Amino acid sequence: MLAASLRSVWRPGRPVDLRHTLGPLHRGCARLRFAGPTVLWATRTLDGPATVALHSVGATVEAEAWGPGAERLLAHVPVLLGRDDDWSGLDLTDAPALAEVRRRYPGMRLPATGQVFEELVPVVLEQRVTGMQARRSWRELLHRFGDPAPGPDPSLRVPPRAEVLLDVTTWQWHRLGVEQQRQRPIRAAATVAGRLDSLEPASAGAGLRTLPGIGVWTAAEVAQRAFGDPDAVSVGDFHVHDLVVFALTGRPRGTDDEMLDLLEPWAGQRQRIVRLIELSGVRKPRFGPRYSPLDIRAM
Repeated sequence: MLAASLRSVWRPGRPVDLRHTLGPLHRGCARLRFAGPTVLWATRTLDGPATVALHSVGATVEAEAWGPGAERLLAHVPVLLGRDDDWSGLDLTDAPALAEVRRRYPGMRLPATGQVFEELVPVVLEQRVTGMQARRSWRELLHRFGDPAPGPDPSLRVPPRAEVLLDVTTWQWHRLGVEQQRQRPIRAAATVAGRLDSLEPASAGAGLRTLPGIGVWTAAEVAQRAFGDPDAVSVGDFHVHDLVVFALTGRPRGTDDEMLDLLEPWAGQRQRIVRLIELSGVRKPRFGPRYSPLDIRAM
């Protein structure tokens, strides 16, 4: 029998685009599920695990939550969906193509989960490997060491607790396709998970970078999802600099320095520009054969 749920309604007075707001959180779909017009998301709150089902109707979001953390999660729904993400000061006068993207997606905002440690683990898994490999490792980690999510979808998983990750052995990580270089920062973060989740947005980047194996790219990716940081740019990403340079200049390849120079006019809102470029459908040209990744599980 399905446990009792709690419900709430949020009326932000503007359209809410659930799919494109929460899209950056979709990493292998084990804790986020798009089911038609409804989005299901599972997380671990201070009160325990919880799942929320979100349904947007015009300028209204209906939310239903299950689990020990249901009340706390419902209270966080407006922040999760970008209540504090104000795009009114973004000037796109000199970028009509991006202005058109913004016009097409008026309900898109940057999400803010509020979960630093929970966002850090899948980001670390994305270091030095392809997106496909990282998503597979994250999905298998959730299924082997996470918890079944409360609510209507038994296939959803709540990310594992920090103490559970500390007990994952080296050979178990190996079976997940995660080598020691990525195991080390996850273990380091798990030992201070409580402290990480109490970080303020302004100091989070510096705080994260005190951990071994956490650099500017990882800190930026976490800030984008945990806090909805409008200025966090993924410097050091394999693809982002090429995508931004191609979208803004037409040149097929670029560098991080070139990307930052191009984004400088939007300082303070650079991640919003990157998100609009991603939604534009622009894709950088491909050259050469597709990369064939090494699967360490076979070693």
